[in-house]
Formats: sequence, C-alpha cells, structure tokens
Amino acid sequence: MPLVFDSGDSGAYGAERKSSACVVQTGAAPTPEGRIVNKAQLIDAVAMKLDISRRSAGDTVDAVLDGITGAIISGDKVSLTGFGTFETTRRAARTARNPRTGDSVAVPAATVPKFRPGQALKDEVNTTSGRKKAAKKTAAKKAVAKKAAVRKTTATKSVASRTAKTAATRAAATKAAAKKTATKSTMVKAAAKKTVATKAVAKKTAAKKAVVKKAVAKAPARPAAKKAVAKAPATKAMAKKTTAKKAVAKKAPARKR
Repeated sequence: MPLVFDSGDSGAYGAERKSSACVVQTGAAPTPEGRIVNKAQLIDAVAMKLDISRRSAGDTVDAVLDGITGAIISGDKVSLTGFGTFETTRRAARTARNPRTGDSVAVPAATVPKFRPGQALKDEVNTTSGRKKAAKKTAAKKAVAKKAAVRKTTATKSVASRTAKTAATRAAATKAAAKKTATKSTMVKAAAKKTVATKAVAKKTAAKKAVVKKAVAKAPARPAAKKAVAKAPATKAMAKKTTAKKAVAKKAPARKR
C-alpha cells in the first residue's frame, strides 16, 4: 500500500509552498544546472526554517528519508502530493558493453528506485528555470552589449588617436615645410642683399677708380703749366738782357766817336 503525504491543499504544491520553502545556502561546486546540495546543507536549511536546533533538524531529515527508504524497499510507493512519487521498478537482466574496452558485460536483473516528479513541482521548476534562463539571457545580452560598447569605444578612441597622430604628423610636416620655405626665403633675401651690396661696392670701387683716373689724367697738365709759367719769366728775362746788351752796344760806338 503506497504511503501518501498530502499537503491538504488539493496538490497545489508550487503555489502553497512558496511561503514555507527552505532556502538552502550552499558552498558546493556549481554544475551546469546549479549547485550540489548535500545532506548537511539540507539539515542547516531545515533548522533555520523551523527555528530548531541542528540536531533536531538532522533527526527530522533522517526520519523522512528513513520513512521513504523503508516504504520503497517494502515495494510501496511514497506519493507526496504535488511534489512527486518515490517507487521501485524491476529491471530485467541484460547485456551491456564496456565503453572503455568494448567487451560485453552481463548485467543481472535488479530492483531500481525511481522518482516521478509531480505536476506542481514541474510547473514550479519550469517557472523558476524560465525566470533564471530569462535572467541569464538578459545578463548575457547586457554583457555582450557592454563588450560591444567597450570594443566600439576602444575602436573609436583608437581611430581618434590615429587621426590625432596623423593630424599632428601633418601639422609637423607643414611646419617643417613652412620653416624650410622661410629659411630658403631668408637665404634668397640674404643672397639678394649680398648681391646688391656687392654691386654697390663694385660701383663705388668703379667710381673711385674713375676719379683716380681723372685725377691721374689731370695731374700731368699742371707741371706743363708751371713750366710754361717758368719759361715765360725766363724769356722775359732773356729779352730784357738782350735789350740791355743792345743798349750797351749802341752806347759803345757813341763813346768811340
């Protein structure tokens, strides 16, 4: 005869058990579906929920498990309305294959315990799982969006940095070219000034040479004039002497007479 533990609420397990559910705090390693809850953690959750000692909670959990185990060993079904049914099933002898060696292995007949979840438990798990999956999907989408935003920001910063570097390089090149042009212009102006100064010096030198030539050309004429002037008095003196001689000569014959 199966053992039936009824909650007294027409099997509405999920809706009615929310207010009395035990929250199990686990520290076990996570699995792809969730965390592994062991017996000790279940006892801690029961003690916290019922506000009893851990020893009393352990005795309660042991009593429930012993009752279920004894019932299914006796061939009975343990039906917890809304939660599920514990029962045994007979498995016939069969031949299996060792996955490592590939050899055939004879598996004898056995009685195997079995658990069939109730509809309320299924609905509760599906609802909670659906919420968790939706939350995971939302979190995953947010994480992907955040990564994409970070990548986009990084790419934008990289492009901006490259653009700034390119602009700086171009500006530096432009400044260098302008500086070079200014240097060339300064050199051209200096060369022009030098040429002008050279021409001016050449003109001055030519002018000085012309003046010197003129002075040299004029210089020989002055001694000739002096000679002419010197000759003129000498001629006059000679004329005077000749006149005097003539006068003396005239006087001499007069004296002889």
